[in-house]
Amino acid sequence: MIPAVISVSVEAEASPARVFAVLTDWPRHDEWMVLTRARVTAGDGRSPGSRLAAFTGVGPVGFLDLMEIVEWDPPAAVAVRHAGRLVRGTGIFRVLPRQGGGSTIIWEEELDLPFGPVGRAGWPLLRPVCEALFRLSLRRLADLSTD
Repeated sequence: MIPAVISVSVEAEASPARVFAVLTDWPRHDEWMVLTRARVTAGDGRSPGSRLAAFTGVGPVGFLDLMEIVEWDPPAAVAVRHAGRLVRGTGIFRVLPRQGGGSTIIWEEELDLPFGPVGRAGWPLLRPVCEALFRLSLRRLADLSTD
């Protein structure tokens, strides 16, 4: 199976430490990640092995993304393994210092597409939508981090 890959980035005025702190404050995800609420379900949420659950949708309509933190390197990176029924693969957020101050926030996902051939056929149409929503979410994260 060929994984679906998404990589988007935005610039932030806030320091990497500040961006990383907001990014990994899991209950605050609904403040910046489009249509998503997250919570820690096991562990401290700040170390490998911790588990997270994120619901993406409107009201009761949506999907649950179950994740395990597999890399924790503050303030530079946090990576998760998606292990839900619909979303599977890996995701990583990187927060890099910018020369002169601020940060570059990078969100990368390598996902196994669901729904077999239908999922693969639909990916070229879905990918630009996902990228736009990811970029919007990162812009919101950047703005929230400067407060």
